[in-house]
Amino acid sequence: MCAHDNVQRGGSWAELPPTEHVDVAVEGLRMLADPTRLRMLWLLCGDELDVSTLAARLGATRPAVSQHLAKLRLAGLITQRRAGRHVLSRARDHHVGELLGVLVHDAEHRRSMPDHPFGGP
Repeated sequence: MCAHDNVQRGGSWAELPPTEHVDVAVEGLRMLADPTRLRMLWLLCGDELDVSTLAARLGATRPAVSQHLAKLRLAGLITQRRAGRHVLSRARDHHVGELLGVLVHDAEHRRSMPDHPFGGP
């Protein structure tokens, strides 16, 4: 079976999405192209966390985590709220988690392919 065998025919796939939707999607994917931001967003899909907790879990500095959070917030992938002296971040909604799940699941499948440069037995 070829990779294109799984592509849905007709329906919403027959028409190109609006340019402004593509632009926003590309910007979101650009934010996920950084391993630290992808891992950070993964954690934020499961819990609401502050900068110190994220830094400790990621093995990163607080300033680096803050910069990554700012980019994710500007891209609309996370929301933040103040709780006392802390700013808590979380994934914007369940769509973000679904996207990450699909990306990681697909990576697992591609990595298991014998002809993939990072995979095979």
